[in-house]
Amino acid sequence: MTTPSAAAPRGRIREGARAALAPLLCAAALIALLSGWVLAGGAGTLTRVRIEVTTAAVPMPSFTGTSGQPVRPYLVVRNLSGQPDALLSARTPAAARVRLTSGRGSLVTSTPVTVPARGTLTLSPFGEDLVLIRPHALQAGRTVPLTLVFRHAGAVTVTATVTPPGTP
Repeated sequence: MTTPSAAAPRGRIREGARAALAPLLCAAALIALLSGWVLAGGAGTLTRVRIEVTTAAVPMPSFTGTSGQPVRPYLVVRNLSGQPDALLSARTPAAARVRLTSGRGSLVTSTPVTVPARGTLTLSPFGEDLVLIRPHALQAGRTVPLTLVFRHAGAVTVTATVTPPGTP
């Protein structure tokens, strides 16, 4: 026969075991699911794509304040990672829209522009570039935000300085 004092420690042990059982089962299930995800290749590999814009300037179309003329910003984009990336599009509140173009005087949208691994991409009117269509009241010395959208790095917003006409 058990005495009440001997039954009390056994009851506490059972209660403790029951209380610990649920978290242990959940942890085991989570470990099993994560292991399966990693074995199936779902975890992928960690590759940090890092984009840096070292130069960002938007030249005014003219000193007369003519608005609406397309403007071609100057940008230097550096890819600091070992994985190439691609510039897909851009946007800014300072223009009705932004187009990625061939830079040869046409407004034909080109394919995404590659930013080589550990390399540099220069956007200017002399090659691949962006064109701000119907820009709004650009004033020298002010700044405008430009959001560049990359395939791997995602959206990168830079502040571009508005420069006098003809200057980068």
